[in-house]
Amino acid sequence: MDEKTYSEHKELLRWLSAPQVADDLKDELLAVSDNDAAIKERFGKAMQFGTAGLRSKMGAGISRMNVLTVAQTTQALSKLIIDAGGAERGCVIAYDSRNDSVLFSKTAAGVLAANGVKTYFFDALRPTPELSFAILHLNAIAGINITASHNTKEYNGYKVYWEDGAQLSPDHARTISDESARTDVLTGAKHMPFDSAVSKGLIKILGRSVDDAFAAAVLSSRICPELTEQYGDMLNIVYTPLHGSGCRLVPEVLRLAGVTNLRIVPEQAEPDGNFPTVVSPNPENANALSMAVAMASGAKQKCMLVLGTDPDSDRIGAAVREDDGTYTVLSGNQMGALLLDYIIKGRRLHGALPENACAIRSVVSSDLFSRIAESNGVSAVEVLTGFKYIGEKIKEYEQTNEHTFILGYEESHGYLAGTYARDKDAVEGCMLLTECAAYHLSHGRTLTQALKAIYEEYGYYLEETLTFSMTPEDAAALMEKLRFDAPHSLGSSKVKLLCDYSICKRTELPSGVTSATGLPQTNMLGFETDGGCRLIFRPSGTEPKIKAYVLVCGKTQDEAQEELENFENAAKKLLQG
Repeated sequence: MDEKTYSEHKELLRWLSAPQVADDLKDELLAVSDNDAAIKERFGKAMQFGTAGLRSKMGAGISRMNVLTVAQTTQALSKLIIDAGGAERGCVIAYDSRNDSVLFSKTAAGVLAANGVKTYFFDALRPTPELSFAILHLNAIAGINITASHNTKEYNGYKVYWEDGAQLSPDHARTISDESARTDVLTGAKHMPFDSAVSKGLIKILGRSVDDAFAAAVLSSRICPELTEQYGDMLNIVYTPLHGSGCRLVPEVLRLAGVTNLRIVPEQAEPDGNFPTVVSPNPENANALSMAVAMASGAKQKCMLVLGTDPDSDRIGAAVREDDGTYTVLSGNQMGALLLDYIIKGRRLHGALPENACAIRSVVSSDLFSRIAESNGVSAVEVLTGFKYIGEKIKEYEQTNEHTFILGYEESHGYLAGTYARDKDAVEGCMLLTECAAYHLSHGRTLTQALKAIYEEYGYYLEETLTFSMTPEDAAALMEKLRFDAPHSLGSSKVKLLCDYSICKRTELPSGVTSATGLPQTNMLGFETDGGCRLIFRPSGTEPKIKAYVLVCGKTQDEAQEELENFENAAKKLLQG
């Protein structure tokens, strides 16, 4: 047995003999105690605290989400809060419908309380954007959200937010990571029973008052409220929360906006961390909306819009009824284009489009978004993937007044139009997409007809995200190869620009002239052709895979579709060496 394997087995024995480890976790470890691979998986490497926090399968070991790893991380966060002088301002805790989310959130609350950090705790599950809002609303210094977003049922996670309502900065994330590594996972955290901390006033339970304030903030971001009031019920909307937290506030906000004709998929209405009716509760996948679409298809009234939200209600999915009775599921980029086009038109209708308006998108999102913005005198701003970067820009522009923010989006179905939060909000997204659909209904068209009109005006933009399983070592080797042996052509066009985000540099080809990307450093590569199409590679920071983002455009749909297929084939060849 080598030294590393010996260390892993030693840690296994320490967990098995520790009184802090619950019986169910010990039973899990005993079941694999003769399996070296399983022991290595659980004890070979601790979860890494990144800018999005922790995310892993639930279970025993330092690589899994459990009460001990949650307590260890919260102890490190407590020190950061105390060192920043924020113990009295406090930390807000929210959670979604996942299994063990309540247990993990109460564990975190008990650790904060034991360290003297004031703690706010929601009385039941809440959408992620409400946590972001609550931090600002309560002037707290931090927030914790127990969620794994749209991952499958085996997963849970731990996201940390700072006083601006956005996810942690890289510097703060490193501070927590380093402190967590110095904290013994079994004995290093302070603890206080949850109920005891509540009775002593160290934990304050949050309820209806924050919901009301959040709903009011969401409603304040409406563009043309009269449209939903007049046409909303004619849409005959079907909604599914996919067993998640959207059940609390999406129907309520739509009702307050004027929608009384709303049907909720009954089998998916109640929170359930097993997500029994879907393979994955991710509204990015068309299959996740299948039950809602089936319900809409069988309705006596023509249902023109289907909406769905993921377990923590920060991502939205949508399907639109066509004339033949079938339903088209919209992509994240298509919803982004529709929302931006509508927000600009709606604001103009009410004389409320600021001269310094700006719209923000992630670098891997569609260039159509920027084309719409710039054609309408709206500044288009590009940021790295991760909604916290959009949140940073909102804060920056509020301080500098350089721009007035009107919409931020990521291709992964995340949107925000208000400044009341610093994270994507599917509650607001459902409300605004409903309003957008009502606007187009008032002009006698569906959302897909409106999208076709956008394509005809600005060009046909198509996108596809390809995911490939690959070890971190192989992904690193591939990225290095692409950096030093860039492709000369993609599809039918020559590569004119190489963007190496790891050194924040853009290089024109073949001249070699360089310029700055203007974005923070990250492990990502982008290639742009003289035809205006892009191919971007980004390894995952948490999973053994690499993503290829294909973004193409053409004068016609057929031209764009042909280029999309060419780029997909080129991406596959590059990834296969």
